[in-house]
Amino acid sequence: MKKSVWKKLAGMGLVLMLSATALAGCGGGKTEGGAAGSASNGAAAGAGTLAKIKERDKFVVGVKYDLNLFGLKDPSTGNVEGFDIDIAKAIAKKVLGDENKIELKEVTSKTRIPMLKNGEIDAIIATMTITEERKKEVDFSDVYFMAGQSLLVKKDSPINSIKDLQKGMKVLTAKGSTSAKNIRESAPDAEVLEFENYAEAFTALKAGQGDALTTDNALLYGMAKQDPNYRVTEETFTEEPYGIAINKGDAEFVKTVNDVLKEMKENGEYDKIYEKWIGEKPKK
Repeated sequence: MKKSVWKKLAGMGLVLMLSATALAGCGGGKTEGGAAGSASNGAAAGAGTLAKIKERDKFVVGVKYDLNLFGLKDPSTGNVEGFDIDIAKAIAKKVLGDENKIELKEVTSKTRIPMLKNGEIDAIIATMTITEERKKEVDFSDVYFMAGQSLLVKKDSPINSIKDLQKGMKVLTAKGSTSAKNIRESAPDAEVLEFENYAEAFTALKAGQGDALTTDNALLYGMAKQDPNYRVTEETFTEEPYGIAINKGDAEFVKTVNDVLKEMKENGEYDKIYEKWIGEKPKK
């Protein structure tokens, strides 16, 4: 009889121990384990981009659709062309052996980092300036294009530099861009109006809603090329190094991209792409 009672008690103890272990495991996942687990999952999502690209046999890239010379969609053909697109093709060719094995997804300055972090795209090649603040969220390749912020104005405008922006003048730019932050610091008296993208900002400028549009000079040249009634002021008041953004912690893919950029610069392919879109050879 005593043995039977002991066996029952021992069995109940084992069940309680197993239940406690299971509950501890669940509880750990929801409390401190949950936070750690999220970080681990985030790292896992960032790691292995190269393997994912090879497995799907396609490089999915976030690019702009509204920036002449860098990423512009032709409404008649549906094709997106520009400097950034050719860089993406070069990476696809190196990784997959075919420059056409790419899928382009439209991003804006506001949406690009969220789209990268949630796995919609493998990388951002979208005139994205490397900043210390952004480095907290993503990793960057080496600089693939050096730009500088400037102003786009009407040909007969009295504005020739940042110093000419007076109180009451309106400057247009895109939401979520470094340009908005920079212009507020450099021309505190001017009113800054932000639009969803640069195409909308340019349309607003042409409609008389502002006195100038500001972003990197390379992008402004593309707008001026679209409409000869506008010009880019010669002065630049920032340095804007563009980098290819990659998920945080994915050192393997960062190295792959950097190797491609290095090879392109060494074999002359980079210079050809630069001259094709910018109209001059890159400054050494």
